[in-house]
Amino acid sequence: MAKAEPEILQMVKQDTSFCWPDAPEEDKYSVCVHCGFCLEVCPTYQELGDENESPRGRVYLIKQASQGILPLDESVINPVFNCLDCRACETVCPSGVQVGALIEEARGQVHYMKQETGGSSVQSAIENLFLRTIFPHPKRLKVVGKLMRVYQRTGMKSFVHKTGLMKVLPKHLQEMDAILPDIPAQSALDSLPDVIPAQGPVKGQAALFTGCVMDVVFSDINRATARVSARNGLTVLVPKDQVCCGALQVHAGDRDQAREMARKNIDVFLASGADYVIINAAGCGAALKEYPELFHDDKEYHNKAEVFSSKVRDISELLVEVGFEAPRGRVERTITYHDACHLCHAQKVRSQPREILHSIPGVNLVEMQDSERCCGSAGIYNLTHPEMAGNLLESKMDNVPEGVDGIAMGNPGCMMQIKVGVHRRHSDLDVLHTVELLDLAYRKEDDGRAGQ
Repeated sequence: MAKAEPEILQMVKQDTSFCWPDAPEEDKYSVCVHCGFCLEVCPTYQELGDENESPRGRVYLIKQASQGILPLDESVINPVFNCLDCRACETVCPSGVQVGALIEEARGQVHYMKQETGGSSVQSAIENLFLRTIFPHPKRLKVVGKLMRVYQRTGMKSFVHKTGLMKVLPKHLQEMDAILPDIPAQSALDSLPDVIPAQGPVKGQAALFTGCVMDVVFSDINRATARVSARNGLTVLVPKDQVCCGALQVHAGDRDQAREMARKNIDVFLASGADYVIINAAGCGAALKEYPELFHDDKEYHNKAEVFSSKVRDISELLVEVGFEAPRGRVERTITYHDACHLCHAQKVRSQPREILHSIPGVNLVEMQDSERCCGSAGIYNLTHPEMAGNLLESKMDNVPEGVDGIAMGNPGCMMQIKVGVHRRHSDLDVLHTVELLDLAYRKEDDGRAGQ
């Protein structure tokens, strides 16, 4: 029997081009009826007009590869990796095709293949640096944050720009350097206490997921999230052993690395006993809610992941669910709102951020045309596919309404991408997280009381 197993494996390999574990499943791609509703909302199809660069085209290619009709070569790989994984197609799909899951599983097959063949590219080098060398390791991520802070605060950045050294980098990396916020001395994970008491009647315990990029670059947003949650009756727990969510690893196809990180987070957050897991980054939130998908072949962790994901809430989602206090402090701003893809399409969170913005005295919310269209950030897509990402960013900036002084949203990747768009247009628009505006209104209210 043992001698027959390689022969059986060879027979399987002849029937499919997906020869590794965790392959795209037939019950996902078989429900596509090729209706074409997805064509109108797919950013890459709109830009390229190529059927293979559309959701139904990609699903068909995945089906053909799964059935062994197409080899796993560039004809399949390029369309699969050109996808933004924005999930806009899922919003309009009448058949409920899980395009995002199919894309991510197909990328997993490519990842396994490259591990065996040793394939490499610039994209692979970028992914290896960020997704396997830095993000999975909290200590290394902190070191990177400290180095970035040294670069910004010691005159090194000024020197690099004055000597022209920055010009050797691609334009999109120069722009990222230009818009990078001042890196704080401490992350929220390091500086916040383990427990932040709720104010007023306690509505539950919420464990704060601080993330990786969010906590290195935008840790003030994590602190604002903690303050706003406590203000609204939630005891905030800050588990110190949490790690990166693994979303970027899933997007790149490294599902084994993502599972390792997911197991750690599931164990840490379930051990906290919290009623909720709060998250303020759309991509991370979607990944956390989709942890069960990573463990469909692991009964123990699939069950744990189901329990964990049932607790995950975007901060705007949770505030509306438990009931939030309408602020009294005025914030005189005219704001538009950008729907982060993984908040509106993946998590179906649309009305809650708007409800929060409408509740703030002085805030005038002006809706953006095509607010749900991807800005081009898409994890690290703007690094691996800068041309396509740049085109989508230009479209996004064209849709910013006249007369607004700020753009609110709920995802750090989108914030950095749209900051690049503001920089390109020499604009003075502020790019803000929704929870920042609510936190500011509460602080203004408190300052007003203190002054009475």
